Amino acid sequence: MSVSPQDLIRPEVLAMAGYHVPPAAGLVKLDAMENPYLLPPELRAALAERLAAVAINRYPAPSYTRLKQLVRETLGVPAGADVLLGNGSDELITMMSVATARPGATVVAPAPSFVMYDLSTRLAGSTYVPVPLAADLSLDLQAMLAAIERHRPAIVWLAYPNNPTGNCFERADVEAILAAAPGLVVLDEAYQPFALDSWMDALPRHDNLVVMRTVSKLGLAGIRIGYMAAAPRWIAEFDKVRPPYNVSVLDEAAAEFALEHLEVLLAQAARLREDRTSLAAALAAIPGVVVFPSRANFLLVRVGDSTAVAAGMRERGVLIKDVGRMHPLLAGCLRLTVGTPAENAAMLEALRGALAVPSGR
Repeated sequence: MSVSPQDLIRPEVLAMAGYHVPPAAGLVKLDAMENPYLLPPELRAALAERLAAVAINRYPAPSYTRLKQLVRETLGVPAGADVLLGNGSDELITMMSVATARPGATVVAPAPSFVMYDLSTRLAGSTYVPVPLAADLSLDLQAMLAAIERHRPAIVWLAYPNNPTGNCFERADVEAILAAAPGLVVLDEAYQPFALDSWMDALPRHDNLVVMRTVSKLGLAGIRIGYMAAAPRWIAEFDKVRPPYNVSVLDEAAAEFALEHLEVLLAQAARLREDRTSLAAALAAIPGVVVFPSRANFLLVRVGDSTAVAAGMRERGVLIKDVGRMHPLLAGCLRLTVGTPAENAAMLEALRGALAVPSGR
């Protein structure tokens, strides 16, 4: 007897497209919001020595006690809040989605925003309710409050800053959502090192607040460590759906080492913030380019035919992200990661070439 995927796979999964990561070999890679800087050579040597001593023949200790303590001490987790680690923030999103899924459960988030909120919600079996941003890409507070009142969501996701728009929503608007939400409000602060603003210190004031971060954008994208902070009673429940040994011993050791030398990563973030300002000015000077304000390590720009421009930039050796078809509000938009000065110069040159703008303009 023959069986097909249509016979066994859930209809919503059959209807999905896979998460596509384009190949980047030979290209200037500015599509994934990575920190372009390595650790200094002496720290890389010390890290190699640390990793060489790790007992990779043993399973990880399930509690990650030292790493969680370093997160609390170095990353501003307030007293009274607990911490849960994930294999990147993507796994944390999945944990919360699975733990809150029940018949009729809904999740609300602004749109456009991080695609994993939608994907994880649907895979968990809940209903995803996107609420379009305002035309200027700010939060449409009244629409959000109306959706919360109507759908009574288990989770409201708020990326802060938002991806792919790069802006932080008004704090008064976030406070209003925290007051109105019947369930959890998750502030996803993946880009906090570039925004500097945070809701971490608000945890003691809001029992329904979860603050989620990742070390990926800080410069550790390859080791896949995310963490959430919340009231202990929430962390205890989410921990029940955490896969055992979800953080490898090598990732754990690398993260511990990086947090012991956090000042190096924070200095790199400061440099990227400075370069973001100069890059935004250079982009705005190119005819036909509209630059949106950003507090992340990327810039959203509108260029007209984003698909053609992205293809033209790739032909010139630079990979960026075409988000023009992601949502109607993003029509004609590209998302550009802030790289090294040399990478930024290459990106500007490729963009001018794709737009047929002379280099002197």
